[in-house]
Amino acid sequence: MREELLKIDTMAFGGAGLGRIDGKVCFVPFTAVGDTARVRIVTDKKSYMEGELLECVIPSPHRISPPCPVFGECGGCSWQHLPYDIQSRAKEDIFAEIIIRATRVERDRILPILPSPMPYGYRSRVQFKLRYVDGTLHMGFFRKGTHYVIDTPCGCAIAHGRVNEIYLRLREIMKGFPEPDKVPQIDVAIGDGGDAIVLFHYIGAGVEQATGWLKRAIPGQVPVTGVFLQRGRKSTISNVWGDEKVSYSLPRGMFPDFPGMSLFFRCGGFSQVNYLQNSALIELALRWAGLRGTERVLDLFCGNGNFSLPFARYCAEVVGYEDFRQSIEDAVSNSRSNAVDNARFFCKDSALGVQELARRGEYFDLVLLDPPRTGALEAIRMIPQLKPEKIIYVSCDPPTLARDLASLQKSGYEIVASRPVDMFPQTYHLESITILQRH
Repeated sequence: MREELLKIDTMAFGGAGLGRIDGKVCFVPFTAVGDTARVRIVTDKKSYMEGELLECVIPSPHRISPPCPVFGECGGCSWQHLPYDIQSRAKEDIFAEIIIRATRVERDRILPILPSPMPYGYRSRVQFKLRYVDGTLHMGFFRKGTHYVIDTPCGCAIAHGRVNEIYLRLREIMKGFPEPDKVPQIDVAIGDGGDAIVLFHYIGAGVEQATGWLKRAIPGQVPVTGVFLQRGRKSTISNVWGDEKVSYSLPRGMFPDFPGMSLFFRCGGFSQVNYLQNSALIELALRWAGLRGTERVLDLFCGNGNFSLPFARYCAEVVGYEDFRQSIEDAVSNSRSNAVDNARFFCKDSALGVQELARRGEYFDLVLLDPPRTGALEAIRMIPQLKPEKIIYVSCDPPTLARDLASLQKSGYEIVASRPVDMFPQTYHLESITILQRH
């Protein structure tokens, strides 16, 4: 593999720095704009190259020392070597480039990024990887692109302090687990009111022995309120001990006349990992929706009612679709506990739900969707049949968002505004929210 000297000109989606060698773009992880780097070319395709950083011959003036001792080895964070304001600007520029390329929307319709008030210590949910090698348990995170576990004895810099407290206790406890090579992953999730659960992924045959050990070893030793075991798909999750709920709050006054809400999700369910940014995202969605109290709102991929229930306070009716039954059950429970009586939830694939609604001739004033990274193209193609005046699209993946927005443009919808929201500082990932209006 040959080596090259490369000047880094910009940051790219995926987290790598980008430079050019003989006119061909080259992506190099862990570089910064302004670096002159010696790199080893590891991939040479027709249209691009990928390089491995060997040495910063002339470091960028923007470089800082990352606080995490395993940064560069762990596959989680990609930008701890950049100041947070530079990370934010890079994300905003990358997001704008992706959306504009697909939709040709004017640059001024892409608003400034909403930065996170906590660049570190924000993650409320973390999946820790485990591997037992030569009698030693390694616990931490995968090295990027591998299943090699980078041991992280000091915890995770972007994890909430309570998550790290639980993790450090688990590191000690797991030394006594009877089958240390049969637990490849432990998930930790915390609420913002003291509750916390741990989920042990178990691949052994001694379920009773493992369950008995967890019942003896965890309560009183690890600061959690619930312990669970999973032996395959989510359907195999079983309660070992304690409570199964994790709750978080949407603060009173977050939006005019908003009374505040407490929502929960159960082990295996989805929630945003950054509670502060989640509240900010909901507030922005409500502001853009401009509800007057008479609207019918459709919430696709509604989860536990994270958007549905705040929206229900300001409209006539909310209908939510989600294909994970447990999340629908949580949404129904959340509606009851928050005295919301104008929200209905259905366990069904969102695209099938839209198809069914269109077949019945139903209409909605607003459709809100928050799909997984794969986007929602199948549902997107049918949403115009419901005749919504507005569509609000919350996305965690700019490329699939750009694809889906281009489809909505062809169906007669105009992008009014789009704003990136930094839900994941120190990584290249970001959330975003876009509002479209029917022509």
